[in-house]
Amino acid sequence: MLSNACKYAIRSILYLSLYSDKTKKIGVKKIADELETPQPFLAKLLQQLTKSKLVTSTKGPNGGFYLSEANQKNSIWDIVENIDGPNKFNQCFLGLSKCEDENPCPVHYIAAPFKNKILANFRDKTISQFSSEIIDTDKVLSLKDYDALKQE
Repeated sequence: MLSNACKYAIRSILYLSLYSDKTKKIGVKKIADELETPQPFLAKLLQQLTKSKLVTSTKGPNGGFYLSEANQKNSIWDIVENIDGPNKFNQCFLGLSKCEDENPCPVHYIAAPFKNKILANFRDKTISQFSSEIIDTDKVLSLKDYDALKQE
C-alpha cells in the first residue's frame, strides 16, 4: 500500500524520534545502518523531509538529523502525504481506476474500513505518540539485531 520510500521515511522519522534530539543529532550513515536501508536513497529522503519541515538538520562536525518539538507534533499522515501524495488511501485496493461506494470493486467493503482505520490513526496520532507506543510495547523498527536478541 505504501511505497518503499514512504516506509523508509516513516521508519527513519520514528528512529529519530526515539534516539535523537537537539543535543544528539544522528548522521544518515548511522540511520541507514540501523534501519538497514540504502544510504544514498535515505539521504535524499531525509533532505526532502527536511525541506518539508518534517525533520530538522544541522551541518558541520556535530551536525546530523533530529526531530524538534515541532517535528514531533507531525503525524505519520504528514509523511505519507509528503512522500506518496495525498491520494494514497483513495486508490482502489484492487487497482481499479474508479472504485467508490456507488461503484465498488469486489473487495471494496472489506478494504474500505481497513483503509479508513489506518488513515485515521495516521492522521490523528503524532510522531511523539507513536514513539511512546514503540517504547511501551517493545515494537521494532528494524530486524537488524532481532535474531541476536531472540537468542539471549
